[in-house]
Amino acid sequence: MRIAIPNLKGIVAAIALALAFSAPAVAQQADLTDESDLLARLAQADPAEAKQIDRQLQALWSKSGSAAADLLLKRGREALEDDNTRAAIEHLTALTDHAPGFSEGWHARASAFFAAGLYGPAIADLERALALNPHNYDAIFGLGLIFESVDRPEQAYRAYSRALAIHPHHEEVTKAMNRLESGVAGQSL
Repeated sequence: MRIAIPNLKGIVAAIALALAFSAPAVAQQADLTDESDLLARLAQADPAEAKQIDRQLQALWSKSGSAAADLLLKRGREALEDDNTRAAIEHLTALTDHAPGFSEGWHARASAFFAAGLYGPAIADLERALALNPHNYDAIFGLGLIFESVDRPEQAYRAYSRALAIHPHHEEVTKAMNRLESGVAGQSL
């Protein structure tokens, strides 16, 4: 009786291939926790790289360290996506009460307040979010949107410029700046 022995060269090649692909994944996971490295890379990235780094930063910023807080954030975001701003505000208020040091909770609640047309509370939450995480370009963009909504184009443009300085390839910020550029061009910012 002859026992079939697997192709040893094929097994070695498969192991080498698996190791080659696992090293970048491990390095990518390590990068995921280094916010300053990700931000530095974002500032120098091309558009395709910027999208990947943006996803990594969003994932990093969305981790509260608490399962309960993460669940409240998830529920608040889902309610906001379903245009249920009242439920979103309730979930996100519970989140900010439970985890007041979690920047993304304040940012998410600011988005819910903005969607409800409550600009004052939205600004207050964005200020709190940015005090906890001054690099959150989406929170800075949110400030710009509010300023633009209340007809303060110069302040909006400054906010958008600040966001773009952190994330040079942020598509929504770029569109907003282009939208305002002709109106604030030549004015002293």
